[in-house]
Amino acid sequence: MAKAYWVTTYRSISNPDALAAYSKLAKPAVEAAGGKFIIRGMPAEAWEAGLKQRTVVVEFPSLKHALEAHGTPGYQEALRVLGKGSVDRDMRVVEGVE
Repeated sequence: MAKAYWVTTYRSISNPDALAAYSKLAKPAVEAAGGKFIIRGMPAEAWEAGLKQRTVVVEFPSLKHALEAHGTPGYQEALRVLGKGSVDRDMRVVEGVE
């Protein structure tokens, strides 16, 4: 069974305090759902059409785990704390090749 990944890039962060509160709740919620943070921070370099944006990658044991994690009560509470307009981000779920 292939692993799956949440890949999130942050275009802008207008409320760092809300992001910090979100992170405090999101990390244990994601880990409880089987997620493992493997990348979190700014890129060292961005090539071609890449942008230097905060990037977070979370690895899950399967696509099913990755999809279900988003709907868990703990993660939904983290999203509620983050609120609308605190960040502009792109978040996607990608299945691994192995």
